[in-house]
Amino acid sequence: MKPPPELSCDDAESFQALLLEMARQRDIDSLLRLIVGRLCRTSSIALARLWLIQPGDICQRCVFADECPDRSQCLHLVASDGVSQSTGSRWDRLDGRFQRFPIGIRKVGHIAATGDVVEVTDISEGSPWIVRPEWATAEGIRGFVGQPLVHQSDVLGVLGVFLRAPVWAAGRSWLRIIADHAAVTIANTRALQRIEHLTQQLELENEYLKDEISSSLQFGEIVGQSAALQKVLQQVALVAPTDSNVLILGESGVGKELIARAIHQQSPRHDRPLIKVNCASIPRDLFESEFFGHTQGAFTGAVRDRVGRFELADGGTLFLDEIGEVPLEMQSKLLRVLQEGTYERIGEEQTRQADVRIVAATNRDLPKEAAEKKFREDLYYRLSVFPIEVMPLRQRVEDIPLLASHFLQTCARQIGVDQPTLKERHVRELMAYRWPGNIRELQNVIERAVIRSQTGPLRFDLPQTLDQGAAMVSSPTPERADTLMTDEEMRRIERQNMIDVLEAHRWKISGDQGAAQFLGLHPATLSSRMRSMGIRRPRK
Repeated sequence: MKPPPELSCDDAESFQALLLEMARQRDIDSLLRLIVGRLCRTSSIALARLWLIQPGDICQRCVFADECPDRSQCLHLVASDGVSQSTGSRWDRLDGRFQRFPIGIRKVGHIAATGDVVEVTDISEGSPWIVRPEWATAEGIRGFVGQPLVHQSDVLGVLGVFLRAPVWAAGRSWLRIIADHAAVTIANTRALQRIEHLTQQLELENEYLKDEISSSLQFGEIVGQSAALQKVLQQVALVAPTDSNVLILGESGVGKELIARAIHQQSPRHDRPLIKVNCASIPRDLFESEFFGHTQGAFTGAVRDRVGRFELADGGTLFLDEIGEVPLEMQSKLLRVLQEGTYERIGEEQTRQADVRIVAATNRDLPKEAAEKKFREDLYYRLSVFPIEVMPLRQRVEDIPLLASHFLQTCARQIGVDQPTLKERHVRELMAYRWPGNIRELQNVIERAVIRSQTGPLRFDLPQTLDQGAAMVSSPTPERADTLMTDEEMRRIERQNMIDVLEAHRWKISGDQGAAQFLGLHPATLSSRMRSMGIRRPRK
């Protein structure tokens, strides 16, 4: 068979057109396919392939695993084209034997390691550069040219072409020019993609920053001095410097998010973002997109690429609030990220790394739900490396005066009014209540009281309970509960109790929820006793 001619002038014109088209590309995959496809239009090039240096990903099943000196990165086959003259089949697959090359191994790896051009003209069986000489013979291969893709002294990848004719000097120069232009275009495209990614990340971080500022203004710093709170803060100080996963347990409103923030702020990751995901607010079919992101067109409504929360929290902390709300089918994917540190966006095959510290929170009994198969047991143990339980407010009532004072100050500043005075009777009233909504309920009650204080004295809108009523009776003189008292002392206690009850009911005497109803007296009787005891409603 007569060998094909060397690279011709027509080929040179084709290469010129290729360079112009390359300059217009803004997508790396399209650029790579364009290069190999146009190169193979010349009669002398049988096969053109492009490899780019990327993180190692299939090391366990790679055919070169035993030869690989460094599995952190290798050459990935990203584009291939050509036609077999023996079978007529296309050489466009990316998953064959040579889909990966270790850097420094074989001719392609040698080019990536050294940045040298490799030209092979000897395709005999003894050639060190030809792995399959029988294939070369069957396909009429007469040479190979490998060009490094170099940008600012960094090797980005390798362009390799197998020739059915000797390459002439001009052809060699054209391949060098094409490789250089490809490297510049790849570098610029990556830079643009990086800028777009950072822009999206900045937009999302700004949204989170607004949320964080809002949450901070509403909820404030960690305030309190109780033994229960000090124990929690000691646990935070122990675990924060590590990368261990933390599971924060506690009722709604106890301040689990504040504890998560404290862990992040005291960790080595404090200069990276703390990203919050409220698992209870995510629609069931959007969990995967929320966690891992998606590409444009991955599903209906995916009008553009979206960065997931794991990617946004890269290098920082991901706070998974209400973790018990994650569906079972999603829990396995979440477990994979925690175990392997890798994930893929929806609609994308690229495997991404996740350098994220997980802090989760729940008000549910996860061990019980795991036993009932409502929550994955292996995920529970992966999350609860270091559990921290935050006590409800009713079990640390000594924190209430400090919290109340703090919320009065912050609420008054936000609303723009003078800070009301917190009196001892206010504190007794707050400490007598059981606070089923915990700190969040306390903050809401105080905010309402501050708003209403613009037209009257500070009053707290608290539901009446038997426990509270009992506490009100005994709170003025608890130290005398088991002692004998004189008539004068009894009258003084009775008078103080009546004042406390009247204040708790906002000096409402008659009617539903009135003081008389609470004391079990007729309104006229209560009014008469108030006069006899000299009790009057204070002026506003």
